[in-house]
Amino acid sequence: MRYVYGITSALLMGGTALALVTQSPVIAQVAQNESSEIAKAVPRAGAPESFADLVEQLQPAVVNISTKQEVTLGVRLDPFAGTREPVTQEQQGGGSGFLISDDGYIVTNNHVVTGGPRGDAVNLVSVTLTNGKEYKARIVGRDVASDLALLKIDATGMPFVKFGDSAKARVGDWVVAIGNPLGLGSTVTAGIISAVQRNLGGGGAYDRYIQTDTAINRGNSGGPLFDLHGNVVGINNMLISPVGANIGVNFAIPAEAAIPVINALKSGEKIERGYLGIGIAPVDEDLAAALGLPKERGEFVQRVEDDGAAAKAGLKRGDVVTKINGKDVTPSQTLSYLVANTKPGTRIPIEVVRDGKTLTLNAVIGTRPPEEQLAGTSFDPEDEQAMPDDPKGTADTTIQTELGLAVQTLTPDIARAIGVDTGTKGLVIGAASANSDAGRKGLRRGDVIVTANRAPVTSSDALAKVIADAKKAGRDAVLLEILRRGGPSAFIAIRIKS
Repeated sequence: MRYVYGITSALLMGGTALALVTQSPVIAQVAQNESSEIAKAVPRAGAPESFADLVEQLQPAVVNISTKQEVTLGVRLDPFAGTREPVTQEQQGGGSGFLISDDGYIVTNNHVVTGGPRGDAVNLVSVTLTNGKEYKARIVGRDVASDLALLKIDATGMPFVKFGDSAKARVGDWVVAIGNPLGLGSTVTAGIISAVQRNLGGGGAYDRYIQTDTAINRGNSGGPLFDLHGNVVGINNMLISPVGANIGVNFAIPAEAAIPVINALKSGEKIERGYLGIGIAPVDEDLAAALGLPKERGEFVQRVEDDGAAAKAGLKRGDVVTKINGKDVTPSQTLSYLVANTKPGTRIPIEVVRDGKTLTLNAVIGTRPPEEQLAGTSFDPEDEQAMPDDPKGTADTTIQTELGLAVQTLTPDIARAIGVDTGTKGLVIGAASANSDAGRKGLRRGDVIVTANRAPVTSSDALAKVIADAKKAGRDAVLLEILRRGGPSAFIAIRIKS
């Protein structure tokens, strides 16, 4: 589940997911929640005297998930051989999931099958059914934004469940959760829906949850939340707790949000989300007072990307977006949520307030770039960062070990953020160790390495090769050409760590 301690959130083990039921071409299977026994288990109104008959039908389709992942902790020097080798550690994790087809497709949370600080897929996934049978599973697809993942086991004739219509879920409805809390094995809890469409302030396309007081703990992540008809209305995802354990404030991703993502993962389609290309801020009390607008209505445009959908529509810095496609922009219905859930290519009206006047602009929604590309738009050269504990790859490890630098490829977005020409090619420094020669000579976050030993470097591999060639030639330093905002490039010799 994912836990939130006050205003600080910590990823633990929870999730969301949905998918369509597929039928075996050989033997027609019946979903566990489609049995006539379900009608007998639950009366037409109110809660049953016991959930036992309902659980008996549903529990076989819920699985426990165990994972293993090799994580690089650092680099060890062999003083006798003069070589370095990575130091790794096996990390174990787990969570819950549920079968959505008789041929072995399983839905869970992405973070259940994610390992290490970079969010890589784990090396090994195994699932265990309630009858104790264990299967190796492969990851069919993962989606970070929605925190959903789809797994597959090689089996047929599996018990499975179907999704219900979470849009019909009402506050006060009874719900049942089945999962693997705290590694105890299949466990059942029940409660009611406390709220629907709960906005937790995270922004984006999936910041809408079903809130429930059903007991959820670490390990319930990815498990199903059932209504009393036995349909999956949500995927258990996170809880809020000041003590790290369940206090009755828990959240599940609604089925209606998860189904399209799971269907796309199953078919191998690219998941596309809407994008305007603007930086925004909420209209808080002070900003509203400065602009003469009602507070908590609309969002303020801080930045407009060149050639983006917003720029082409005529949006400008300082505009306040109040409506998207006829829907009000509010703290509970954010601009990010509305845009991300609009299909790319759709032409929509956008209502803005500019200099006290209301205008309507028309925009063709763009496609949201990959998350790693978006990370470049928020690169802050003044934000001092420590060296990463787990470099991304062999080349990054070499650069971090030999030069005491963490680098990444310079993109036009990062170039704009650090104040250099967007056509500049090179590597931007993300962090510099204070104990390295580079740190002592003043290299810092936001500096750009243009060349190394006179050779252009636009990737970590290229710089690592220059370092390796220098060592092979018996040199103990490399000549870096450094570009910093506001001045010409300069050459600085940086010693290679011996």
